[in-house]
Amino acid sequence: MIKEYKTVLLEESDSIAILTLNRPEKLNAFNMQMLEDMIDAIDYVNKEDGINSLIITGAGKAFCAGADLSAGEKTFDKGFDTSGIFESDFRRDAGGILTLKIFNSLKPVIAACNGDAVGVGATMQLAADIRIANKSARYGFVFARRGIVPDGCASWFLPKLVGVSKSLELCYSGELITAEDGKKFGLVNYLEDDPNNLLKKAVEIAKKFTENTAQVSVAMTRHMLWNYSSDTDPENAHIMESKLIDSRGASDDAKEGVMSFLEKRKPVFKNKISKDLPDFFPWRKSKFKDE
Repeated sequence: MIKEYKTVLLEESDSIAILTLNRPEKLNAFNMQMLEDMIDAIDYVNKEDGINSLIITGAGKAFCAGADLSAGEKTFDKGFDTSGIFESDFRRDAGGILTLKIFNSLKPVIAACNGDAVGVGATMQLAADIRIANKSARYGFVFARRGIVPDGCASWFLPKLVGVSKSLELCYSGELITAEDGKKFGLVNYLEDDPNNLLKKAVEIAKKFTENTAQVSVAMTRHMLWNYSSDTDPENAHIMESKLIDSRGASDDAKEGVMSFLEKRKPVFKNKISKDLPDFFPWRKSKFKDE
């Protein structure tokens, strides 16, 4: 255990952090305490150079059943009041705050969906780089069935993954869909037949991403692709790629990458996120003070 929290577990093994939503008796229903715990845990992972990637999963039979509805009819009125914690001139959506935290991660993020993921349980996974799911898992964008609208920046993320038409179908109907169907249209990357192998598969992918790659390069690549894949002008991508290639090309990591290849050995990259990010990063300025 890295740190102790009320609603999540944060563990580390082989330079991989595993963040487990830990309210199994409530099907890991999301509440304000879980928001605060997850944000603190993700911040910790980003600051630790010894951690190279993050896996998010759930305890018990569900990934996350969505918002905790124990406040009844006041659930979405008073139950998720973020105004006292996150400064803004409007009350920010708690799911969006979490999803943006995942989006801004400096480490690769893998969602290992162990069971049903409903509402914010589904939308928080959209900012992950990879989604792995048990075959038995189901996803539900049930917001219209609860009289609200999609949260978690889903109107930005979901069409990127499955297209506008499929996004509308999922959100209009609010129906639960199987992970197998989700894989067919791009919501899920990998399916796992054996629930006991889900985390093992996630760890394998995490290691593939980070074992032979430079930590700073992976961080910059993550932000380049997430940010510029939706930019309307490819010249903006060219400008940033040129700056980053110039910056990274002069780094110790670039020298090590070339020499390890020529010498036919495993690279030993020494640049770290804590001290070796380019001085022009981050290049996207947040509209919110706490991002």
